[in-house]
Amino acid sequence: MAFQQEYFSIPPITRAYTTTCLLTTIAVQLNFVTAYQLYFNPELIFKKFQLWRLFTCFCFYGGMGFNFFFNLLFTYRYCRHLEEGSFRGRAADFLFMFLFGGILMIIMALFVNIVFLGSALTIMLVYVWSRRNPYVRMNFFGLLNFQAPYLPWVLFAFSLLLGNSVIVDLMGIIVGHVYYFLEDVFPHQQGGFRILKTPRFLHWLFDETSRRTDENEARPNVGNNVPFGAGGFQWQ
Repeated sequence: MAFQQEYFSIPPITRAYTTTCLLTTIAVQLNFVTAYQLYFNPELIFKKFQLWRLFTCFCFYGGMGFNFFFNLLFTYRYCRHLEEGSFRGRAADFLFMFLFGGILMIIMALFVNIVFLGSALTIMLVYVWSRRNPYVRMNFFGLLNFQAPYLPWVLFAFSLLLGNSVIVDLMGIIVGHVYYFLEDVFPHQQGGFRILKTPRFLHWLFDETSRRTDENEARPNVGNNVPFGAGGFQWQ
């Protein structure tokens, strides 16, 4: 089955997160759950122990519409780019980036009126990818050409033009920059060192599986000239 093969060729963390976002939105559309059961509410989380809100607030982009499909597309695209690129074979480190970014966003959300954080997480992924691929040329809907590091700011301006709240975009950019600085800049400066260290239990859980997946993908695909998981997304 072509769809099944293509679906399972998606890297595991990208596949799990985007599928969860899609299923969450479908569940809300079909009235299995309501958005009121998913949004970030510190009082309900810390006083009534509705801890699932710490996770579900990252999995809902709003009802089916342009905003939902736009966010889901960008999440899938740049999450996959990162997982297959600079985080290839490092599933534990990739998940730790999610956890680090999510915790920072939750802390920031305590001081601003933001109840769904999925869009901010998307911008964070875009920001980290763009800083790690500074020479990639981008084309935004065929209207604008620019280098990859400007992409988060183009999305910021796009949100501004649509009349959306730009606080979410700024949150994603700030958190993305904090991660990029601590992971890619500070350790390479004079006297610098690695501040972000992935917990060992995450390495134990994820990296062995990731290595096995890479080994399987590296084997010849006998009887089929198309490599497993071939393809990609290039904005050119």
